[in-house]
Amino acid sequence: MTHRAPSLAILALALSIPALPALAATEPGEYLDRRAEIWNLFFRMMTVAFTIGTVVSGTIVWLCLRFRESNPKAAPTKYEEAGEW
Repeated sequence: MTHRAPSLAILALALSIPALPALAATEPGEYLDRRAEIWNLFFRMMTVAFTIGTVVSGTIVWLCLRFRESNPKAAPTKYEEAGEW
């Protein structure tokens, strides 16, 4: 259960950042620079994407190093020991 907490926190952060409302004009007659708002949203989404990509890549590297055959802590399963594939 404790391993799910960081994943859920990252997922909540990834879903909440793009949902933040754009800064709109508050007074009549003010203009909204759409190019700036689109760039801001793009930058936020790319920040989230790179963060999630880094976490996923790090997890894959950790799994490959942790469960490799040459790891001294690696033990064969009961099926591997018995030779039953």
